[in-house]
Amino acid sequence: MSPARNATVVLIACLAAATPAAAEEGGQPMISALAITSPAFADGQPIPARFTADGANISPELVIANPPAGTACFALIVDDPDAPMGTWVHWVAWNIPASTTKIPEGRLPTGSLEGRNSWGRTGYGGPSPPSGTHRYHFKLYAIDRPLELPRTADKLALIDAMEGHVLARAQLTGTYRR
Repeated sequence: MSPARNATVVLIACLAAATPAAAEEGGQPMISALAITSPAFADGQPIPARFTADGANISPELVIANPPAGTACFALIVDDPDAPMGTWVHWVAWNIPASTTKIPEGRLPTGSLEGRNSWGRTGYGGPSPPSGTHRYHFKLYAIDRPLELPRTADKLALIDAMEGHVLARAQLTGTYRR
């Protein structure tokens, strides 16, 4: 294979790898060092019971790092793709101020808004799997403008509102087992 053709193949492979992230939520390629972590659990590790329906049922502290230039606010979706009836949404939040570096345990920063989870309630609902180990994705989005959504908005409404405005995306995954 010629060097030019080899470079073309590598470029196409890189673009193809970026496409699923762009197509999932927000509609734009997301190449950034944006990061979300938690002092409560490491990526891929169990979520302490305190943050579940079996404990205090409060949201864990989340740490945000490296937002891209132009970030006006953040949005957050927490869901369980392993739920037996399809993905279960535990939390949707938006207009989290761009200056936020830490989302405190049990509350959102001033100015943030929360929508409806899969229980039909506003706010955080901790992990409560019927059985087995489930994964919980804490998906953070850097958004280029504040979002206009009613407090009754759910995950789909949030995804729709973010369309074309996502600058970067990061994910933290925790697990929980009953």
